[in-house]
Parts: sequence; C-alpha cells; structure tokens
Amino acid sequence: MTPLLAYWVDRVDPFLIHFTGSFGIRYYGLAYVAGFLGAAWLLARYARAGRSLLPAAQIGDFMVAAVAGVVLGGRVGHYLLYDGWRTFGSDPLAILRVWDGGMSFHGGLVGVVAAVAWFSRTRRIPLPHLWDLVASAAPVGLLFGRLANFLNGELWGRISVVPWAVIFPRSAPPDTPLSLIPPRHPSQLYEAAMEGALLLAYLQLRFWGSAVVRERPGRLAGEFLVGYALLRMAGEAFREPDASLILGLSRGTFYSLFMLAAGAFMWLRRAPALQAP
Repeated sequence: MTPLLAYWVDRVDPFLIHFTGSFGIRYYGLAYVAGFLGAAWLLARYARAGRSLLPAAQIGDFMVAAVAGVVLGGRVGHYLLYDGWRTFGSDPLAILRVWDGGMSFHGGLVGVVAAVAWFSRTRRIPLPHLWDLVASAAPVGLLFGRLANFLNGELWGRISVVPWAVIFPRSAPPDTPLSLIPPRHPSQLYEAAMEGALLLAYLQLRFWGSAVVRERPGRLAGEFLVGYALLRMAGEAFREPDASLILGLSRGTFYSLFMLAAGAFMWLRRAPALQAP
C-alpha cells in the first residue's frame, strides 16, 4: 500500500491577501467575481451576435439582479437546507457570516430564478428566454466555485487510495497528525470538470450550433437542469456527505431529484418561438 504521506496534502491558504482574522481577499470570493464576469462577457457576446433579446445596455442591471439572487438564495438555502438553522438559538448571526463559507447551489438556483422572473416582468423580456441565457452561462460560475472549494480544502470526497487522492487536513479534528488522516477523492475537481467545464461546453455548443434558443425557448434551461442534476448525482458518489442523509440519499442527490423533474418538464414543454431580436 502507498504510504499516506505520499499523497498530496491540501495546505493551500484560502486567502490571496490576508488582512486580519477572517477578513481578507479569499479565492472563494474571487471565484464568484470570475464567474459573474465570465457570465456577463457571454451575455455581451450573445447581444453583439444578435442571438439575445437582452439588450447590451441592460446586461449590467441584469447581472446585479442575478448576483443578488445567487448570493441571497445561496446563503439562505445553505442555512435552511444543510441544518445551519439548528444553531440559531446559540448563534443567530451565523447566516450573515458569508466569509466563513456555506453557499448552496440549490438555494442559489431558487434565488436566481426569482430574480430573473422579477427582471423579466419589469423589462418585458420573455422569461423562458432569460432562463436560457442564464443556463448557458451558469457553468462558468460552477467551474470557478468548485475550484475554490478545492483551494479551501472543503467539501472533500470519500476516503480513497487512488493515486491522485488528496489529504485534506480539515477533514480531521484539529492537531490530528497527517499520518492519521486518510486520503480522499478530490471530488471538488471532479465536479469542476463535470458541472463546470463539461456542462459549459455542451451548452455553448447547443447555443451557438443550433436555433434551440429561438425555436424552443426554455428548452436549453431544461437541458441545463437535467444535465446538472445527473452530473451532480454522479459527483455525489465520490463526495463525503456534508449533512445527514435524506431517505438514504445525500442532500445534494436528494435536492437534485427536484431539479431533474423540473428540467424534464422544461425540456419537453413547447413554448412559442421567439421573434428575431
């Protein structure tokens, strides 16, 4: 058997620049910035190519709404879906400490759906079309977010002895000798590759290589939901559950079942084709 210390140890400092205590410029925060900037760049490209009903002049306002939905939904979702609420009596302000980590993709999804629905109504842009635009760009943020999870040494995988396994010091109690910490799957990197890079490549090929966004509004969003749900469930097979199970399933898998059902509905529904922008 390969000695444990032959595995790479994740000692990466989560701060790019550390000021004091829990404050500084974290890779996790930079990942969010990179994800939002990447999404905005894609939306601008769509507008320049005449493939979007979202005017270039409104992209900034749209991104502000989307960012608010993702951050608020992600934080509240993590607090409610992953048992953070259980500490409310002893630590009622925990939900506000976003710098300590704790964001839920499923909560962020609900938040961005609400934000996009509001934007659609106020700007009179078809909602299914905006869903398609968001879905085609969302994997950029997923890619950077999962890479940040790896740099933070969080959301680690299950114990494994594969040659590329990683020792995550945070997976054991403080001061545990490294020789006693078992190596684990770097599941964050698996998810970055699947939910981020692979899903982004597929959706971009569909967006640019077909007329699906114009002829079947909402269909691409459905494909995103189905694709993410299936890839997330595949990733959960290698990831250590970060909360108690539900019906024998990890919470990521359980919540993804609802995404799968919603995505299948959007995939199969028929909506009127859009008029050319």
